[in-house]
Amino acid sequence: MKIVILLGITIISIGTVLYFVQPIPQDPAYHQFADQREFLGVPNFLNVFSNLAFIIIGVYCLRSLVSHTHDTVGFTHDTVGFTPKSACYIFFIGLILTGFGSGYYHLSPTNQTLVWDRLPMAVAFMALFSFFLSEHISARVGSRLLWPLLALGVFSVLYWIYTENRGVGDLRLYALVQFLPVLLIPLILILFPSGNYQKKYLWYIIAFYALAKITEHYDHEIMKVLSISGHTLKHIFASLTGIAFLSMILSWQANVAKIE
Repeated sequence: MKIVILLGITIISIGTVLYFVQPIPQDPAYHQFADQREFLGVPNFLNVFSNLAFIIIGVYCLRSLVSHTHDTVGFTHDTVGFTPKSACYIFFIGLILTGFGSGYYHLSPTNQTLVWDRLPMAVAFMALFSFFLSEHISARVGSRLLWPLLALGVFSVLYWIYTENRGVGDLRLYALVQFLPVLLIPLILILFPSGNYQKKYLWYIIAFYALAKITEHYDHEIMKVLSISGHTLKHIFASLTGIAFLSMILSWQANVAKIE
């Protein structure tokens, strides 16, 4: 019954967006960020430079994950040949690639360069969602859905830019990839509770993500007050989700290792 509820809400959400919401083109004003200052010959310097946070945190988390995986057995508890570390590795790789892709985009913000920002982000979103499916529902579900979810994330970006190039831009599928997991994860936590990790780290992830979206939205207003744009701060807050997720994984891994 719980699976039926989850599937029902998923289908209704997707159907509502695709049937009742008109195609959403990319707003050209999106590329007009508040901070366009040049430094050392680099245009939009702070928006470019702040992406180092994704790379540094992503590399640190990936190395920490590899180290702890070798030291413990907490990643080997499932029964279908899939371990949640697959999704975790992909998430942190996506975080690193987001740093490079977003940095490239901010050097010259256009729809064409935005593709390289959104592709790794979509991969990271889907990997994170797969981890929660594996942990809260079953490892079998996580195993079977990881690669289809990753493919869906990539396709959503490619579909968007394809429609933009044809003059009928449509962001709806990418919006579903980004925001539907935000709707479903709390529902999954309620319907399929798990005590394998400390829930405070999930709230840290949610808080950092919310701060990233808020500062992104108030890009110009924050720039006027702080002389640092909201979009620059967005990169910092979004990258910190990696630290929160690593902490969640390590607490999860330790708990599972104790059980084993």
